Amino acid sequence: MMIVHDWPAGPYPARVRIALAELGLRERVRFETVDLYKGEHKREAFRAQKNFSGTLPVLELEDGTCIAECTAITEYLDHLEGAPRLTGANPRQRGLIHMMSKRAELEVLDAVSVYFHHATPGLGPTVELYQNPEWGLRQRDRALRGIRYFDGVLRAQPHVAGEAFSMADITLAGGLIFAGLVQLEIPEGCDALAAWWDRLQQRPSVANRVALSEA
Repeated sequence: MMIVHDWPAGPYPARVRIALAELGLRERVRFETVDLYKGEHKREAFRAQKNFSGTLPVLELEDGTCIAECTAITEYLDHLEGAPRLTGANPRQRGLIHMMSKRAELEVLDAVSVYFHHATPGLGPTVELYQNPEWGLRQRDRALRGIRYFDGVLRAQPHVAGEAFSMADITLAGGLIFAGLVQLEIPEGCDALAAWWDRLQQRPSVANRVALSEA
């Protein structure tokens, strides 16, 4: 039994829960809640024992090995049962999926995260020890530009990295989940991305992403 150190409403942990559901691995993990609003992920013990970066999620293996970062966790999970389904089955697919996943992370998900932590109350004064509202607003605008970029991508193909659902779709989904939490709406005219997001939310892995972490 593996452990996922998790925060149920977190957009980054949602990426791993979606991957677990898509791969049929939910029964092989249990979830340990780490309270972000109490700053439990920043405490010395957590950083020393689980993840030096002080972020979630973290996958803890049966031997105590801890794997942080959503991309690394998804890569590990995708190779547990043989042929990978989310990270690419050949070099071309792997290259495209990882490229587009990184773009979704940088241009949307991480940008929304910076906006949340710097230009909104974020996780509260106990956790948000430094805020730069101007930087946060600039990253909000970057996220909106990123969303428009992916709208263009999705006008040409059904999924973020091509014809098939992949880790890149999960990463962009994380960005839109976060955007919804901070009430950052999909810009008008991004019809292809909005349609993709509607389709994605019909997938049980996405629709049930919060319930997946419940006992």
